[in-house]
Amino acid sequence: MNFNKHLIIAVDFDGTIVEDAYPNIGKPMLFAFETLKKLQEHGHRLILWTYRSGIKLDEAVQFCKDNNITFYAVNKSYPEETLSDLTSRKIHADVFIDDRNIGGFLGWGEIYQLLTNSKPPLPEKKKGFFNFFK
Repeated sequence: MNFNKHLIIAVDFDGTIVEDAYPNIGKPMLFAFETLKKLQEHGHRLILWTYRSGIKLDEAVQFCKDNNITFYAVNKSYPEETLSDLTSRKIHADVFIDDRNIGGFLGWGEIYQLLTNSKPPLPEKKKGFFNFFK
């Protein structure tokens, strides 16, 4: 697969973007939002592909927006897609990131390296009293 082209990346929510605490929202996985943001900056389209629906889905989408991630589409291949009994629930994506993969979830640092052939983004250091003098 040519990872230098712009990819459509389907990303699961529970156990992937956040720790699995369904029906609640778990804590963000280490580097999840930093990695997703960098992937978007590289021009990749992110689709939220999750078991959640209704209010629980709305909560997940809002949680991601609160963490500066807005998805190209949610539980569909493109924003305008209308789902019906004649529409496949399988979406079109180049890559699927999910904690249910064979071998389990790799971790966001390793995923970023695989997709970009570069080192993962590091979170910004928070300004604190002891960091003031550095």
